[in-house]
Amino acid sequence: MLALPFPVIDPVALEVGPLAIRWYSLAYVAGLVLGWRYMLALTGKPAHTVEKKDIDDFLLWATLGVILGGRLGYMFFYKPAFFLENISEIPAMWHGGMSFHGGALGMLAATILFCRKRGISLFTFGDLICAAVPIGLFFGRIANFINGELYGRATGVAWGMVFPRGGPEPRHPSQLYEGALEGALLFIVLAVMIYRFEALRRPGLVAGVFFAGYGLSRYLVEFVREPDAHLGVLFGFITMGQILSLPVILAGLWLVRRSLRQS
Repeated sequence: MLALPFPVIDPVALEVGPLAIRWYSLAYVAGLVLGWRYMLALTGKPAHTVEKKDIDDFLLWATLGVILGGRLGYMFFYKPAFFLENISEIPAMWHGGMSFHGGALGMLAATILFCRKRGISLFTFGDLICAAVPIGLFFGRIANFINGELYGRATGVAWGMVFPRGGPEPRHPSQLYEGALEGALLFIVLAVMIYRFEALRRPGLVAGVFFAGYGLSRYLVEFVREPDAHLGVLFGFITMGQILSLPVILAGLWLVRRSLRQS
């Protein structure tokens, strides 16, 4: 069976003495920094009321929300029993184990608290955040690919790859599918909405399209993504990722409906 060779890249991007800087960490840094700069650029759009100093101050809140939420989400959604028995593994994020859905909840909590503290409209500020999130998603999925983790199911397609930890069978490079859909494509769709159709004038619209778009992208890719070994396919037909994506899609559709009705 034909298969593309997996481009083996060292997960460690740079080593300085005992310090090892991994691509996974750099993906988070790139997503947060570039997302912050993009949000700053969007504050200059007409009718927007968020000040640049608010974006600067929110960067720390966003970092804590994403990291803590992503890790806690992975622990509770995917491996609660393992972490109860291995407490020392909780901070070991360099071993992998972050959940987007948990990170989204952590970011939501940070956003709500920050907006209340500053007296900023949650929907207005949320639109800026959601416009930038696909940047981080894109880099995160590229890091997953470099690490050879979260690969897809066995396949006979011409672009299947044999992953180092995935056995001898070619598999879907599902990390790249997700990077393309929930990262690059979703970023472009939201940017067109903002710059061509002035979507920021309707608070909640950009956030709604983001959540619905992410949830749908993740739900579809789950059909070719290898289910978590300790969970498998639940109830014989659905994965944990798909279950968690359904409320995200519904929340996005609700936000879109709300923004259009109030405009």
